[in-house]
Amino acid sequence: MTRSDLVDQLAERFTQLTHRDAELAVKTILDALSEALENGHRVEIRGFGSFSVSHRPARVGRNPRSGEQVMVPEKRLPHFKPGKSLRTQVDQSQGSGEKDLAVEPGSKL
Repeated sequence: MTRSDLVDQLAERFTQLTHRDAELAVKTILDALSEALENGHRVEIRGFGSFSVSHRPARVGRNPRSGEQVMVPEKRLPHFKPGKSLRTQVDQSQGSGEKDLAVEPGSKL
């Protein structure tokens, strides 16, 4: 699902909203979420999940081509942890999403 799919679905479900209003609502929510994460806050949506910022400290890495040591700077990355009800709902669904390809042991690809 893309951002525009979300806007379309919101406009269809709530007929009192115009497409432009639905687009503004989605933009406002995503902007507020992004701003909170930029400021290092945790965002929790009950029944859906929580967004937080994880920190990766600076480290010494290696250039795979030359083998020379390279300093990898510290990073702050967004992290999403799904809530229990979302995990249960996804686990029990029989959706038409992408399926993993199961390969039997001993078979040739």
